[in-house]
Amino acid sequence: MVIKVFLASSSGSTAIKKKQQDVVGFLEALKVEYAQLDIACNEENRMWMRQNVPQEKKPANGIPLPPQIFNEESYCGDYDTFFDAKEDNSVYAFLGLPPPPGSKEAELADKAHILENGTHAEETNGEENLDDSIEVPVEERNGDAHGEEEQAAEEEEEEEGEGGEEEEVAEGETAEDDALEGETAGDAAEEAVEETDEQAHADEEEQEEADEDREEEELRQLEEEEDDEEETQGEEAE
Repeated sequence: MVIKVFLASSSGSTAIKKKQQDVVGFLEALKVEYAQLDIACNEENRMWMRQNVPQEKKPANGIPLPPQIFNEESYCGDYDTFFDAKEDNSVYAFLGLPPPPGSKEAELADKAHILENGTHAEETNGEENLDDSIEVPVEERNGDAHGEEEQAAEEEEEEEGEGGEEEEVAEGETAEDDALEGETAGDAAEEAVEETDEQAHADEEEQEEADEDREEEELRQLEEEEDDEEETQGEEAE
């Protein structure tokens, strides 16, 4: 499977150039094989990209802007969906590729599998393969010869330990309260950072929308110039 990234090499939009560099740089960092397809110098690439971006994924004007990402013939998404996948550590799933073993995405997928099934597959051996480390009670191995003596000793230990258990419970509750306070403070700090990131991302999106509008105008002008040139060539041929 080959990842295809459709780019505009001669784009005058700073925002589009930045998005293209971000996508390409991240794919190279992950060592994902990909192919760059230029839509500025190759009319066939541009037409293929426009025709294969799903209608519901196209902008209001119907002209999808680069970068656009495909896995062979399957559409993956544009920069915004790529950015969201990167933030969620799900780029391999976004690209339709299996995450490599040991990667963060593979670990998250494994944790999700454990939560979904309640236990790890390796920990379930089946009834026919019980864990050999499980000890058989002494009474079952040696009979009831020492059962009564051991029971009396256990009762004495329980009585002696009742007094210390109350202190341990109190200390445990204090430790839990401190941990909860720390978690609350940490959550507040994380929320503040997330709000700052969201605001920065919103400002960046506003700038990118302005640049995209300018890029669309440039593409339209380029198409008009190509149409005029074709008409002129037709008239000269006549």
